[in-house]
Amino acid sequence: MLGTIVNTATIITGSVIGSTFKKGIKENHQAALFTAMGMAATGLGINAIVQNMPKSNYPVLFIVSLALGGLLGSILNLDEGFQHLADRFSVGHLSKGLSTGILLFCIGTLSILGPIQSALNGDHTYLFTNATLDFVTSMVLASTYGIGIALTAIVLFCWQGSIYLLALMLGSFMTPDMMTELSIVGGFLIFGSGLSILGIKDCKTMNMLPSLLIPLVFCAAMGLF
Repeated sequence: MLGTIVNTATIITGSVIGSTFKKGIKENHQAALFTAMGMAATGLGINAIVQNMPKSNYPVLFIVSLALGGLLGSILNLDEGFQHLADRFSVGHLSKGLSTGILLFCIGTLSILGPIQSALNGDHTYLFTNATLDFVTSMVLASTYGIGIALTAIVLFCWQGSIYLLALMLGSFMTPDMMTELSIVGGFLIFGSGLSILGIKDCKTMNMLPSLLIPLVFCAAMGLF
């Protein structure tokens, strides 16, 4: 759980630093920070794709996964639902920051794939990258909403900890093929997140999250035959 502990600590640290800036962080500084994080996420996504695609035994599965998952997410309208959820619980100054922070920190490809990679492979790369992103985000949020943003760290710890423990329990179920295909699809989603952060293209990666389920279902079904 090293990656999750680091991720939790960075949110607390970012909240403390951000809360000291009474007038908030200047827009040009925020833009510089988010540009750096967008470039990092884009590079990480490309790296995951390049590393895992040659190992794939189902070279078109990622295309099917992205297409079906994106279609399902669009039908369910997950992206708009995410925004409505944030608005619904934003009834006060701090509560708005908390609801926004919880959703941003917990609902994302890195925050979901990270604990799985950490549990099964001992690889904390995704979580360390997510920690860096969350550090910047928590600093910006705390500069506006105050030190109370640090409370989101508790929610993140419980969220990622639950995924980590679930991955450990299902370790024998997660075959090498399944992890390879999941990593390829996850790489594309992380790449899309990077493009969104950079403002190049709003990929609505929230709608694409169901894509992560397709490789799991497909590889599990193949294992039955």
